[in-house]
Amino acid sequence: MLPVLQDPVGLRRDVLASLVVFLVALPLCVGVAVASGVPAELGLITGIVGGLVVGAMPGSSLQVSGPAAGLTVLVFEAVQEFGLGVLGAIVLATGLAQIALGAVRFGRWFRAISVAVVQGMLAGIGLVLIFGQLYTMAGIKQPRSGVDKIVGIPGLIADIATDRTALTAFAVGAGTMVVLVLWKKAPAKARVLPGPLVAVALATAVTALGGLDIANVEVNGLIDAIQPPALNDLSALGGISVLGTVLAFTLIASAESLFSAAAVDRMHDGPRTHYDKELMAQGVGNTICGILGALPMTAVIVRSSANVQAGAKTKRSRILHGAWLLLFAVLLPAAIGIIPLAALAGVLVHAGCKLVPFKELAPLWREHRGEAIVLGITAVAIVTTSMFEGVVLGLFLAVAKSAWDTSALHLDIRESANGGIVVAVAGHATFLRLPRLLETLEALPQDRPIELDLSQVRHLDHACRAALETWAARHNEQGTEAVRVRHPEAVTAA
Repeated sequence: MLPVLQDPVGLRRDVLASLVVFLVALPLCVGVAVASGVPAELGLITGIVGGLVVGAMPGSSLQVSGPAAGLTVLVFEAVQEFGLGVLGAIVLATGLAQIALGAVRFGRWFRAISVAVVQGMLAGIGLVLIFGQLYTMAGIKQPRSGVDKIVGIPGLIADIATDRTALTAFAVGAGTMVVLVLWKKAPAKARVLPGPLVAVALATAVTALGGLDIANVEVNGLIDAIQPPALNDLSALGGISVLGTVLAFTLIASAESLFSAAAVDRMHDGPRTHYDKELMAQGVGNTICGILGALPMTAVIVRSSANVQAGAKTKRSRILHGAWLLLFAVLLPAAIGIIPLAALAGVLVHAGCKLVPFKELAPLWREHRGEAIVLGITAVAIVTTSMFEGVVLGLFLAVAKSAWDTSALHLDIRESANGGIVVAVAGHATFLRLPRLLETLEALPQDRPIELDLSQVRHLDHACRAALETWAARHNEQGTEAVRVRHPEAVTAA
C-alpha cells in the first residue's frame, strides 16, 4: 500500500492545510512582487519554487517559503539601481552562497545573530514598507529613499485631499486594511478563510461593481515573465555595489529563514529543524529563482504559522501549496489582472505594521535598554541609509555592546593594616574599561604603598597589561615603596 494511503487522516489534514496556506500565499506573492517593482508573476514563481522544490527538501518540515515582505525594500532598490536582469544574477549568487554556507555547517551560527538586530532590521523594513506603500495606496509614485518617503507624507496627504482618483484609490487600500484588522474578531467559522484573501477579494469586488477608476495589477503570463539573467547580467556580479547587495540578500534571507524555523519549531511537536540543511534548501530555492529571474525567497513566518495552525503534519502540505499556486497561475492568470493595486498596498502596509514590534518596545526599554538602543538605531539607519548599511551598523553595535557587557570590571579600594592601599580588581580587564581603571589608579595618593590584587581577574588583555605596568613605573618614581602585585604572572611589578 502506498505510504499516503496508510495515513488517510494525516493526508486529509495536509491537503486542507495546503489549501489554507495557498490562500494566504496568493495575495502576498502578488503583493510583494508589485511592491518590489517587478511583474506580479515573478512573485508566484518564487512561491511555486518555494513549495515544490524547497518544500520537498530536508531541513524544516512545516515552515513554508516564498517571496517575503522583509526583502521587498532591498529588492526594489536593487531593481531600480541595477535592473531586473541583474536581480536574477543577484538572487542566483545569493542561492549559491547559501548552499556553500550550509555545506560548511554555518547555518547554526545564524542563530547567534542578535535578536535586537533582527528585530531592528524587520522594524526598519516595516517602516520603509509602510511609508512607501502609502503612496501606492493613493496611486502615486513613491520616492526612492526612505527619508524622501517620510518627508513627502504632507504632500501625499494634500494630493489625496485634492485629487478624487487618489482619494478613491486610498479609500480602497484603507478599506482593505480595516478588513484585515477586523477579520481577527470574525466568527471562528468565517476565519477559516485567510484575512488577506478576504480583504483583497472584497476590495476587488467593490472596485469592479462600483466601476472605480483605479489601477489594477498588470498581467503578462507566467511563461513571458520568466527572464533568465544574460551573460552581461552575470558579469555585473564583479561590481562592489552588486556584491554588497548579494551579501545583504544572503544575510537577511538566511537570518529570516532560520529565525522563522526556530519560531515554527516552538509551534509544533514534530521533528526539529536541521539548520544547515534548511539553509542549503533555501539556497537551492534561490538558485532556481535566480535562474528563472524571479524574486528571492525566504521562509515566511505568516505562511508557516498558518500551515501549523491549519493542522499540517508533514511536508506534503507545503509541497501541495506550491502545486495550487502553479495551477492558479496556469489556469486563472486573468484573475490577477482584476486585483486593485491599492488593495495589495493595503495588505503590505498591514504586513509592515506587524514587522514593527510596537508592543515589545516598552518592556525591552525597561529590561534591556542596550538591546532597545541597538534595535532603534538599526531601524533608523535602514530608513535613512539602506538595508545593507543599517544591518552592518546594527551588527557592529551588537558586537560592541556584547564586548562592553562581557568586559565588566569591579574595583574595590581599601586600606591595609600597614597603612597602605589595596586595590582589588575583579572581572575582565580589557581596553574598553581602561579609562575608568586608569582614572581610579592615578587618583590614588602618591606617597603611600599600594598593593594591586589581580587574583580575581579572569582576563587581562595586552592594552591593560601595558597600561598597568606604565602606571606602576610612574608611581614608583615618586620614591615610595614599589607597587606590589598579588598576581605576578598577570602583571609584573616595576
